[in-house]
Amino acid sequence: MRSYQSILILRPDLDEAQVDQALEKVTGFLAKYEGACLKVEKWGKKRLAYRVKKSRFGYYLNIYHTCECSGVASLEKDFKLYDLILKYLVIRLDEKELTRAMDREFEAETEEKNDKSPDKKAEAKKAEAKEAEAKEDDAPEKSAEVKEVAKELDPIE
Repeated sequence: MRSYQSILILRPDLDEAQVDQALEKVTGFLAKYEGACLKVEKWGKKRLAYRVKKSRFGYYLNIYHTCECSGVASLEKDFKLYDLILKYLVIRLDEKELTRAMDREFEAETEEKNDKSPDKKAEAKKAEAKEAEAKEDDAPEKSAEVKEVAKELDPIE
């Protein structure tokens, strides 16, 4: 069983319920060819670079899935015949690419959790304030040292 990434562009006039129904239909196609859906990303409605079937916009879906090698051509044929799909692209993924894609969601979740913690924000602000104070304290000493060195080097005085 190999891993694949399918990017689907659905018709733009669909609401969320219809998008979910289309997604169920696509997972049905995958199950028909002994595949399984691993991860679904809904990218939302976006402007297309050019008109596709008289549409300037499309609803993007990014699906990571597994499928039998022999079933990919039939899966693409089903995508082509399904009237809600404007365009599709199926790409075979290596194990490294699949793990990176699956880890990306995990990393995004951990970053959100870290950003939401008020303790870490407060600690970062305190650290910045301490650094600013340290720089201010060092600045007069350095300027006095620079003046002394300048006096020694300046032959006019």
